[in-house]
Amino acid sequence: MNDTPPGPPTPPTTQASSPWTLREYAFLGDGERGALVGPRGEMVWLCAPRWDSDAVFSTLIGGPGEYLLGPDDHWNVWGGYYEEGTLIHVGRWITGDSEIECREALAGPAAPDRLVLLRRIRAVRGDARVRLRLDARPGFGAHPMTGLRQEDGTWSAHGGGLHLRLAGAADATPDGQGVLEARFTVAAGEARDLVLEIGTRAGTEELDPGRLWQATERHWAGVAPDCSELAAPRDARQAYAILHGLTSASGAMVAAATTSLPERANGERNYDYRFAWIRDQCYAGLAVAAHGPHPLLDAGVGFMTERLLADGGELRPAYTITGDPVAGERSLPLPGYPGGTDRVGNRAGRQFQLDSFGEILQLYAAAARLDRLDTDARRALDVAVAAVERNWPRPDAGLWELENHWWTHSRLCAVAGLRAAARAVGGRAARDWDGLADTILAETRRRCLSPRGHWRRAEGDDGPEAALLLPLARGCLPPDDPSGPRTRRLIEERLSEDGYLYRFGHGDRPLGEAEGAFLLCGFMMALAAHQQRDPVSAFRWFERTRAACGSPGLFAEEYDVGQRQLRGNLPQAFVHAQLLEAAVRLSGDREE
Repeated sequence: MNDTPPGPPTPPTTQASSPWTLREYAFLGDGERGALVGPRGEMVWLCAPRWDSDAVFSTLIGGPGEYLLGPDDHWNVWGGYYEEGTLIHVGRWITGDSEIECREALAGPAAPDRLVLLRRIRAVRGDARVRLRLDARPGFGAHPMTGLRQEDGTWSAHGGGLHLRLAGAADATPDGQGVLEARFTVAAGEARDLVLEIGTRAGTEELDPGRLWQATERHWAGVAPDCSELAAPRDARQAYAILHGLTSASGAMVAAATTSLPERANGERNYDYRFAWIRDQCYAGLAVAAHGPHPLLDAGVGFMTERLLADGGELRPAYTITGDPVAGERSLPLPGYPGGTDRVGNRAGRQFQLDSFGEILQLYAAAARLDRLDTDARRALDVAVAAVERNWPRPDAGLWELENHWWTHSRLCAVAGLRAAARAVGGRAARDWDGLADTILAETRRRCLSPRGHWRRAEGDDGPEAALLLPLARGCLPPDDPSGPRTRRLIEERLSEDGYLYRFGHGDRPLGEAEGAFLLCGFMMALAAHQQRDPVSAFRWFERTRAACGSPGLFAEEYDVGQRQLRGNLPQAFVHAQLLEAAVRLSGDREE
């Protein structure tokens, strides 16, 4: 129950931080929720207790609520880094007379109903003058925290159905509106710990920073596998850590941590990605499987199996991390990130997307090759095949979630999935699956292959489509089929700019005017070039695309080539997944 009736969000105060370009934000995640932290130490985005819950800190999209911990000196420059293979982030500032670091993380292992945020501010050189400001506003700002009080050095408050505790700031001062503020000095060589807990019930466990940091370090020490043998080993390992930080204990992986970050200024492309997309989860599982039988593969297969056995051919494209349907879109009464409009929920949750079933079959095939396909997953595989057999002639919304059409990519994904499953599982069923793949490919070839020998975007649409690169890379065609290389050349000629790749054309509008380059597609091109035995092009696309990250090394969905800025929600899981897979696939080319 909420403590106060919901009302309109309180507008941000004049002290609230202004937003930065997306490339400057760092991400903290523990699998159940995530936060964005800006260059001045301002935490501007956090939903609690779960990914798709209402935000407690929403300054990022124009709402109230943030948690600032940084230098009390505007004359500073910032930097930072992740401790390798983790989402433990270290922010750094150089002021006129000091050097300051803030080590921060969402504590692990995570609980679904309670988050713990650790921040340790340290004076590396000189005395550190520090500012603290905690303004928690549940419900996207509709519920200020009330009942603020201190006991034994720990502050507590409640509001919007949530309970808050803050340890390490006994000297903070409340302002009467539920906001805590403090200015303090950390002596040279010393450190100060702050522990913030937010949960659905009042916490009673001691907020011991030493014990919590040790548990978090142990947790991350066992997460990311060694990637030293791969192309771009550090980026590959960090991609695994990001995917882990986006994956719940339920096995579901959210597409991104945020909502409503615009793909184009003042456009209508602003979506809520705090849900688990079936396709994206398959991309991540396939990337992990390419490297080895790591836990994220089992997580993805488990979540997929549970959903398939429950929903069968009516499988939805996206779910909440608890497996519930995604609510439809609705607007929030907030200003939004500059150039964007705020909304929560996603209409894609009600669509039919055939390609998702093809990706599921590829995921199960990869699990079978690694002996990670249990009895339930094998039953779910049959459910997915039956769904493809029944639905492949049916128009669908496709990868890009557009109007229902006979999209070529969707059919070729189904072909690739059936072929992969037949090879991995074998037996009598494999012959039937190969036969079904032949049938789908023949009809798709009749409808969607251009007389010039390249694959059309869809029946009746002769334009290039970058999404076709992925089923080509997955082996949907015979190795000597000339339509694959012809399609790749057409895509590169018509959809690339300065080494980056767009999804498709928007009428006569120039590339980059309607939307940014899609980083997912750049890594798809690298995989397709690798599959077609063109290692030079594969590495060129891989290296160019992985350069499009922000300062902390995170990728969003899109990249503004002209302005060299990130666009869309952050961090985008499927981009990090494709980076990881490309790093694995291309490592063999590097050795050759």
